[in-house]
Amino acid sequence: MSKKVQNQQDYLKLVDELIEQDKHYYAESRPVISDFEYDQLIKELQSWEKAHPDLVLLNSPSLRIGEALTKGFSHFEHLSAMLSLANTYSKEELTDFIKRIHKLLEKKDVKFCSELKIDGAAISIRYEKGYLTRALTRGNGKIGDDVTQNIKTIKTLPLKLHGNNIPDLIEVRGEVFMHKAIFQGLNEKREDKGEDVFANPRNAAAGSLKLLDPKEVARRKLDVICYGISNGERFVSSQFEMHSFLKKLGLPISNEKYFKLCENLEDILSFATQIENKREKISFEIDGIVVKVDDINTHKILGFTGKSPRHAVAYKFAAEQAQTIIKDITIQVGRTGVLTPVAELEPIFLAGSTISRATLHNQDEIIRKDIRIGDRVIIEKGGDVIPKVVSVDFSKRKKDAKKFQMPKKCPICASSVVNYEGEVAYRCDNPKCQGQKLRRLIYFASKGAMDIEHLGTKVMQTLVEKNLVSRPSDIYTLTFDMLSSLEGFKEKSIHNLLESIEKSKKCSFGRFIMALGIKYVGSETADLLAKRAKDIKTLEKLSKEDLLSIEGVGEKVAESIIEYFEDENNLEEIDLLLLHKVSPQKSKEAIKSHAFNNKSFVLTGSLENYTRAEAASLIKERGGKTSSSVSKNTDYVLAGTDPGSKYNKAQKLNIKILSEKEFSNLL
Repeated sequence: MSKKVQNQQDYLKLVDELIEQDKHYYAESRPVISDFEYDQLIKELQSWEKAHPDLVLLNSPSLRIGEALTKGFSHFEHLSAMLSLANTYSKEELTDFIKRIHKLLEKKDVKFCSELKIDGAAISIRYEKGYLTRALTRGNGKIGDDVTQNIKTIKTLPLKLHGNNIPDLIEVRGEVFMHKAIFQGLNEKREDKGEDVFANPRNAAAGSLKLLDPKEVARRKLDVICYGISNGERFVSSQFEMHSFLKKLGLPISNEKYFKLCENLEDILSFATQIENKREKISFEIDGIVVKVDDINTHKILGFTGKSPRHAVAYKFAAEQAQTIIKDITIQVGRTGVLTPVAELEPIFLAGSTISRATLHNQDEIIRKDIRIGDRVIIEKGGDVIPKVVSVDFSKRKKDAKKFQMPKKCPICASSVVNYEGEVAYRCDNPKCQGQKLRRLIYFASKGAMDIEHLGTKVMQTLVEKNLVSRPSDIYTLTFDMLSSLEGFKEKSIHNLLESIEKSKKCSFGRFIMALGIKYVGSETADLLAKRAKDIKTLEKLSKEDLLSIEGVGEKVAESIIEYFEDENNLEEIDLLLLHKVSPQKSKEAIKSHAFNNKSFVLTGSLENYTRAEAASLIKERGGKTSSSVSKNTDYVLAGTDPGSKYNKAQKLNIKILSEKEFSNLL
């Protein structure tokens, strides 16, 4: 998307375009172009402005630091300016940065601290007398939005600093981010509700931080890593030592293997390669490394450019991208009737796997990116994030490229497709649609719901196609004889499936509520309902007023729950499940003073006596919590047979590994 500026007219157009891109990125948290494309446009702008300083517009994006201030928040000044880093993309640009440092400091014996460049939202956190008193976004660099109540929802961030000699006033700098697994779950829920999805974890984190309801922010499970201090030379003299200083105060920092003291360019590039190779295994998104002059006392000597400090630079990794062709755009019908367009791609190998499909999210997204069938497109995959279509190569668009139009009839049941006011989603409004039915059944058996092992998408599809299952209660009527008549079902796999079905009958009440698939009810809301109602018959009778009195349940959710239980078919299905001995266990109050209280667990491998969901429930009942990834904050790893890479990581970090027997004894 590089645009050559040849005259003032081109310059004015580029300024307007970049202002529009800034609006998408900062104000809406919905970028239209990649970071790389944006940076190239900025470079072109700066190049022209450098040659024509007398013609630079006062509103030029090159003079801005970052995001706009947000309505609905109070605004306060930072202790010192929060500037954004200049970006480099090549060895040559990094070499130029180092040469500039040597020249400005008039010496070549300069060390650099290299760290992760976390792809999140910059934050400034102020502690007074050891207590967290204020948190500000970057804002315009001088003044930021006050997001103190939102930042307090981050569990890893202390409200009071630890240790001795705590400064009277300290302003910590860090990055707020969202773990990839949380991001995927959030987007799935938004898609289910017919809401716009976030483009990436960074925008999800930035958007969440700007919510006006801290309770909703808490549900987003944001995290933060601290890496610096405003006027840091008052506390430490080395950026490398900064990390241990912050850690002693009880603040969350990067894992020690993710920052390094470097002597020269070769050290920096070696560290960058090492991090890039580990990129997929890191639980949050990074888009490069940050290289900082280690001696903090020289930072003020080096000074600043218009919007960036001279002592540091970002060395950004190229996004894992590839070009392929969209052969078709098909429709996937979700369990709530949402129609999701999916790009059927010419298969291509990218980031360790072959990609043949990519979600296009909704009609608005397709129109915004002008995606057509037959287009050559750039797809991107970072870490665990689902493949996405980044952009179209318009220079290679063929004349017969076909525009996509959302169908007026459901491709599964031919019922009318509706688009309700205020939603970007199109829906099949027929609750008896076979497509929705299949998705609801898959959801019912999934890990977060009834957790029926060996009953995945393909198996469920076969059972539905052979008319053995048409509603959740049918799962509990399956027999060995019924399954043995199916092609590909062998004796051992049938026994495993029936055993898993039997095991699932004893589930937590919260997971049972989840399995019902009530619109807008996620796992946290299901747990809230379970704690309040205690059993399904009580839940069926709760009024709208009762539901609204539950903290965390809003008008939309309450109406959806009432509507669900007013449907006689749903009540009949619940009765059939109970008849087939499905026995939701009443929610138990957390056991106080248990060894698991406030401890973080990660589960890996197959357990003999518990499903993962059952083990997680037992942990939560005893005041613990579970996580999907191992980190320095993990207290225990519960390992069954055939544990995966999480087991190896726990060993490296010296985290206590529990066998199933040890776990049972601790209960």
